[in-house]
Amino acid sequence: PGHAPRDGEPLPPWRRRGDGGAGTCDSDSDSDGVMAARPLLALLCAALWALSPGPGPLAAAPAPAPAPLYPLISARGLNISCRACRAAFTALDFALQLKVGMDEVGLMATRLCVELRLAAGEVCMQAIRLFERDMITAWVESVLRPAEACGLLLGSDCGHWDIYGPWNISLPVIPKPPVVPPVLPPASSPVTRILFLTDIHWDKDYTAGTEPHCREPLCCRLGSGRPPSHRPGAGPWGEYSKCDLPLRTIANLLQHLQHQRYDLAYWAGDIPAHNIWQQSRHDQINALTTITKLLRQHLPNLTIYPAVGNHESTPVNSFPPPFMHGNQSSSWLYNAMVDAWQQWLPPTALETLRRAGFYTVAVRPGLRLVSLNMNFCSHENFWLLINSTDPAGQLQWLVGVLQGAETSGEKVHIIGHIPPGLCMKVWSWNYYRIVNRYEGTIAAQFFGHTHVDEFEMFYDEETLSRPLSVAFIAPSVTTYIGLNPGYRVYEVDGDYPGSSGLVLDHETFILNLTEANGSGRAAWSSLYRLRHSYGMTSAFPADFQQLLSRLYKDQRLFNRYWYLRHKGSAALPCLAECRAAVLCALRSGRAEDPQLCRDLHPGLTYSQLHRHRPPPMC
Repeated sequence: PGHAPRDGEPLPPWRRRGDGGAGTCDSDSDSDGVMAARPLLALLCAALWALSPGPGPLAAAPAPAPAPLYPLISARGLNISCRACRAAFTALDFALQLKVGMDEVGLMATRLCVELRLAAGEVCMQAIRLFERDMITAWVESVLRPAEACGLLLGSDCGHWDIYGPWNISLPVIPKPPVVPPVLPPASSPVTRILFLTDIHWDKDYTAGTEPHCREPLCCRLGSGRPPSHRPGAGPWGEYSKCDLPLRTIANLLQHLQHQRYDLAYWAGDIPAHNIWQQSRHDQINALTTITKLLRQHLPNLTIYPAVGNHESTPVNSFPPPFMHGNQSSSWLYNAMVDAWQQWLPPTALETLRRAGFYTVAVRPGLRLVSLNMNFCSHENFWLLINSTDPAGQLQWLVGVLQGAETSGEKVHIIGHIPPGLCMKVWSWNYYRIVNRYEGTIAAQFFGHTHVDEFEMFYDEETLSRPLSVAFIAPSVTTYIGLNPGYRVYEVDGDYPGSSGLVLDHETFILNLTEANGSGRAAWSSLYRLRHSYGMTSAFPADFQQLLSRLYKDQRLFNRYWYLRHKGSAALPCLAECRAAVLCALRSGRAEDPQLCRDLHPGLTYSQLHRHRPPPMC
């Protein structure tokens, strides 16, 4: 679909009843059944996506847990088989042919959520209530049929659900400048230190001593209860479980950062906790303003450039493009961000932030920043079921910014929350094409979202063999799930005429929770430096390609990467299929491209390999 129909505009053929399409909310005789079916499936899908912590059991818990550490989905963790899913939705579809009233939709969806063991009854009920209004609006305008629901929930092996039509952004006819290989600057050149924070996830209800292994999707908080006498409760600084952070840990981090030197900071989003079934707009704005105030208080002389995370909104992942107006738009959130961040951003940046959550700003002479709203590429943003074609015109806007930077000789840093390799395929491939065209202008890309330490490679589109860019993915501040708190510092070619703006090295810092909770004192320390730990001569794309080759051949080196990937926390081993899947993800700056992974594990198809990939912990 290329656009959302305007008032009075005829529906396109794929939206008309009688041609195999999904139908619409018109006055035909079966409209009540369609109206009931869509919201029900929508609410169930939303509950599945929203309540899922994400990964399979990667991080080892400090003690046996009475309930699974990762209780819901991805497909491997969902407590329902493909056969059972199809049977459930077949039964639902039959029931809905009887024109079940809208008043019963929420109750039916809640009952399914409970019977499929997606979450406890109260959590199911609250999540479905929270999603109901927005999901119904998005769903009745979408083109997804009920029969495709299991493919959406469990993956392509259980059904096909590709409803996103192909589209392409337009690139200028101006020829691409000749490629100039990067070189290290002289040792005496200035270096810019960039503080990078992502996925803070403050839980205002975190309570030391509570149950770290509760039945709900988020623990260590009021309502989690107390653990049995033979097991310790949540620690004062955080916990190795499905828990977020208390404010004291975040404040302690910022106090620690006061004593370090940084030239600027990038902040890649996800401020609120993971109790997404309980959140209100007031809660989200309170988290935004509280953490922003803490940053200004402890780092008053540092300019911080934020990006919008998927947890900033409620319902989670709900980011309607600007064609939605009124109370169901995102204006309540973007207006709050403008109010909170106007000290850091100029009026031109605030203007596009207020409209759609993205902006650009000149950081210094010769260096420009672009902050993308990556929710417009997200599979979980249900508003894109209506129209996924370059939402808010963001990618076409990006092309204009990059062309202007190329013309004026600026280098560009791109920040965002969700890494491009995890985006919808059509969006991701368009973005990859943009990075290819402007490889000489884009000096670096910085993302978060997965909570672990990763990167994604970009290659030339012609041969997929020449590395031309790296998307750095920094680990989270939060512990969720089973991790030490952490942050990163990037060292970038500094402020001087002709600076490349390239990343020269980076260093990751953690708070060792075992030591902090044991001693009662928080001590942040360096976990590793990139070039030293991996024996890299530089941090350019070619060096990361060489690192990937070494990780493929050297199991000991890969084991070290696996340990550092989880911020020094205990993790279950990653063996042959897992390792191939992880390396595939590191190669994949664009989504769903089997060519990038064809030689990693000859015994597995791409879809099989993809199933072994550890999901993000977002």
